[in-house]
Amino acid sequence: MTKTFKTVYLALLIAQSLALFLFEGMLPLPFLAPGAKLGLANLITLLALYTLPRWQDALLVILVRIALATMFGGGPTILMYSLAGGLLSFAVMLMLRHSGRFSILGVSAAGGFAHNLGQLLIASLVIGNPDLLLYLPILGPCGILTGLLLGTCAGLVLKKLPPDYFPRV
Repeated sequence: MTKTFKTVYLALLIAQSLALFLFEGMLPLPFLAPGAKLGLANLITLLALYTLPRWQDALLVILVRIALATMFGGGPTILMYSLAGGLLSFAVMLMLRHSGRFSILGVSAAGGFAHNLGQLLIASLVIGNPDLLLYLPILGPCGILTGLLLGTCAGLVLKKLPPDYFPRV
């Protein structure tokens, strides 16, 4: 992967991730639990995790997307919750991905659950009430389900890419 190709690819991943995040914010989701989201931007995180040669590059995609999303429609609170969920989710997905024991579906489902856990942990710290974690049995399965759907989509995208499309450095 040349430096120019990598830079352009990273920029495209960040732009796609931000677009999916903003699009998701416009969707009415009456069928999910209050506070639950589909996590569409995680599709791009998965693709970054599976196609980029370094995990640090995939982390960069997440951090830049969170920073830009915060500037477009959030504030310090949104930044705090997004970082908590995004970083915990990324850490879990990275560990499972590199263990070699989990498929992209398992990695994505665990990431969805971890994202909700991270956000509930930060919320309980901010509010000072650990009882907020009682919402995990409701949000957790939502994260797992959406993680499975996004993992399926990411798997289909990866199957369409030629094997030599992303040569390792």
